[in-house]
Amino acid sequence: MTENLTADLDALARELDAAHVFHSWSAQGSPPQLVVASGRGTKVWDHAGREYLDFSSQLVNVNIGHQHAAVVSAIREQAELLATIGPPTVNLARGEAAKRITDRAPDGMSKVFFTNGGADANENAIRMARLHTGRDKVLSTYRSYHGNTGAAIVSTGDWRRIPNEFARGHVHFFGPFLYRSEFWATTPEEESERALRHLRRVIEAEGPATIAAVLLETVPGTAGVLVPPPGYLAGVRELCDRHGIMLILDEVMCGFGRTGRWFAFDGYDVRPDLISFAKGVNSGYVPVGGVVISDEIAADFDEKVFPGGLTYSGHPLAMASIVGALDAMESEGIVDHARRVGAEAIAPALTELAEKHAVIGEVRGEGVFWALDLVADPETREPLPAAEVGRIKGALIERGLLPFVAENRIHVVPPCVVTAEEVEQATEIYDEVLGTVAV
Repeated sequence: MTENLTADLDALARELDAAHVFHSWSAQGSPPQLVVASGRGTKVWDHAGREYLDFSSQLVNVNIGHQHAAVVSAIREQAELLATIGPPTVNLARGEAAKRITDRAPDGMSKVFFTNGGADANENAIRMARLHTGRDKVLSTYRSYHGNTGAAIVSTGDWRRIPNEFARGHVHFFGPFLYRSEFWATTPEEESERALRHLRRVIEAEGPATIAAVLLETVPGTAGVLVPPPGYLAGVRELCDRHGIMLILDEVMCGFGRTGRWFAFDGYDVRPDLISFAKGVNSGYVPVGGVVISDEIAADFDEKVFPGGLTYSGHPLAMASIVGALDAMESEGIVDHARRVGAEAIAPALTELAEKHAVIGEVRGEGVFWALDLVADPETREPLPAAEVGRIKGALIERGLLPFVAENRIHVVPPCVVTAEEVEQATEIYDEVLGTVAV
């Protein structure tokens, strides 16, 4: 393409976007300016060919990287065979996708209900827990995000819940977060013990017999990559078992390689009753999500109708993309690579950055799932102001790095296929930009 033509394409894309596209979580008078025309692996390009290193994985979902040949091929082959079919039918691609997922789930979880994404996965997991228990309330943490549909957004703990509180029966509590502890804890063990005591008291105060489920992100993602302290998830499981409460683990962001494991909960002593998933299961190549269901809950609907469904549940193109993605991740050792690159490249690089820049209050994470907690004062841990975080984000993009920024944090979340050399390249950009911040 000529230089004029590529410039025209970028301009046309911005013009059409500003005129006709309504963006999520945005004031519409300030449309985004970054144009993305193509991608491959960990990189994307605009029409003019300017390259960006994608350390956001878009919305922390492109786990296998952009344009992976096996996933693209699987979608193409399925499109040529059968592009769509209704959910009441039997379809081989749907069965193959479900088997790929349940093969990696705990024993006793052999069924999958497919949805269009993570929000409606959580929506249906909540519905199943309520129907199974005959109870209404759902407990979830303040530091959480579960999606933008009725029950899912009210289960969410952050600010986005507040203008959307139309669903009933939701109660919030504080989960563990030692760096900004709500419990005056000084060690991970104290944080775990005190957070569990807090949850126990909330359950007792709400009435255990009224609670259908506790809904938790195994590792809360948008809230700040909050790796649970020792014993916490096992303790939640014990509380749920004691009171007949279902445990729903939201693996939408943290599942399928993001933590260096197939499921994030594989690293903890816990087995959920329901697992919600989306994002990394097919890296977002086609919209899809779902719920992995315990055999006990699934059996409720052997003779009784499950009162839920979607036109595109188990859509063939989405199912093919799951099969293509999970088979490629298995054969290419991508999940194990994510674990290694996290431990051997990302962790030491970010630790070194934190030692160099006082603006980094804490580094936390695992696999390819990390956060830099930015502070205005290292002693008080006062979060860095939003305006300064916005400036940092702009400076990173200007230098060719796509960041994932939330509140006062930079989330370091590249695709699982990122190389050590690309981590080094990104670290140099973080270093340069953070060096301009005075604290």
